Amino acid sequence: MRHSIKFKMIGITTVLLLSSILICWVVNKQFLQDYYKEYKVKNSGQVEEQVEALINKYTVYDESTGSYGTFSDDFDAEMRKLEADNSVSIYILKWTYNTGPTMSWPNYNMMQSSRIFMSAMQFYNYLNGTTVEEPDAKLEKDNAKGKDKDHKSFEELKSTDNYTIAKVFDKGSQNYYLDLFGVLDGKYTVYIRTSFAGVKESAAISNQFLGIVGSIVIFIGTIIMYFVSRNFTRPIYQLSNIAYRMSQLDFSAKYEDKSKDEIGLLGNSINEMSLQLESTISNLKRANNELQRDIANKIEIDEMRKEFLSNVTHELKTPIALIQGYAEGLKENISDDQESRDFYCEVIIDEASKMNTMVKKLLTLNQLESSNNLVEFDHFDLNQVIQSVINSYGIKASEKDVKLIFDDTKPLFVWADEYMIEEVITNYISNAFNHVKDPGIIRVSIAQGETSARVSVFNTGEPIPEEDIDNIWTKFYKVDKARTREYGGNGIGLSIVKAIMNSHNKQCGVINHENGVEFWFEVDTKN
Repeated sequence: MRHSIKFKMIGITTVLLLSSILICWVVNKQFLQDYYKEYKVKNSGQVEEQVEALINKYTVYDESTGSYGTFSDDFDAEMRKLEADNSVSIYILKWTYNTGPTMSWPNYNMMQSSRIFMSAMQFYNYLNGTTVEEPDAKLEKDNAKGKDKDHKSFEELKSTDNYTIAKVFDKGSQNYYLDLFGVLDGKYTVYIRTSFAGVKESAAISNQFLGIVGSIVIFIGTIIMYFVSRNFTRPIYQLSNIAYRMSQLDFSAKYEDKSKDEIGLLGNSINEMSLQLESTISNLKRANNELQRDIANKIEIDEMRKEFLSNVTHELKTPIALIQGYAEGLKENISDDQESRDFYCEVIIDEASKMNTMVKKLLTLNQLESSNNLVEFDHFDLNQVIQSVINSYGIKASEKDVKLIFDDTKPLFVWADEYMIEEVITNYISNAFNHVKDPGIIRVSIAQGETSARVSVFNTGEPIPEEDIDNIWTKFYKVDKARTREYGGNGIGLSIVKAIMNSHNKQCGVINHENGVEFWFEVDTKN
């Protein structure tokens, strides 16, 4: 938590406040005395100008003497207000050549004097009845101890054509004063006294007060900054949590604050980035799934290719061996009689015919699986096609003593590829002849629905083992390999049936019964 932005903000704010207060304290200590002196000097000059304005405004013309020598009644009130507003004492003297100076308070009407002072210091000495150069014993003692090295009994601060301002020390009150001595219109002398408190003491009090106020300000400022920083860092925590959830691929979290400041813009950017990442990752997942599916298909195709080559090799090995063996026998004249040679030739022809049939079926299956052979839909009578196939097996049924039953003679028109459907029916019936057993019944039937018809070919015999039902549609798969070899089967017929039905987007299947097996397929009756 020590690296938290919140605590950094609080720390920076506290340091800034503390630095500001320290700077103020140093400035007060170094420059307050000079500023205080300059302010007092400037203020005394402004008061002198206001006194001159009041004298000009309120001087009363004396008809008995024919001159201006008294002030109106409002002058006293204005002067008192001026003294109160500026915390000063104001004396006005008028000089003549007969009597000494006398100050009349509070109406400011001045007595006359024949004495003219040449300087502010002389005036001050005259008013106090002594000289400012005479040092006070206590001050001399403090100077000797180094307590008041800056002490001067009289220090002239500013002098103009109209007045002189001096810093003087009053021995009676043991305090400093700022006195202004000026001459107004050559008739009046104005004396303005302002208390000049110890600046060092004032600066110390000011700095002490500044320290107390500063401590309170720092304390309150720290508390305020704590809550401000918490409000400032709360959305940052929210954005951090959203970013963490995004790293866990959870894009459901969104920044809800709609503020227009920088954090609001950042939140909107994160929301936009979340949407883009979600879309991108979704596309990547989709592409990855497709890639995995393609890889799986490729692996499956490779396995099928290997299995196909293995099965083709296995299926061709036996007939090729028989053909080669019997052909060599004929070449070497193993048997001289004509009957044996005819038998050898029949075997060679029979095995070559099986090889030819298998190759044709493989070519047909390859065309169906590669979709190179498109389905040509025709509207034809399904019963007529079935009847035609059954008629071609009439002789074979008589030889094997099999009852081939088909009772539906009513025309049933369907939509399909007539040649392919005939191939399916032929494969089913041929397969039924190869596996039929007592009582030797093969029945072809049709179950008609609303939009399709199901053709079934049933033969009595042994049911197919359950574990083999899903595999019988696979190329070269044989439930009973010995029996299959006996009737010359190669395990391709049902694969062709499955491929044909897939090209029609229709279903086919097999059902075991207690007394036999039923193969079926569906075909559309409506376009």
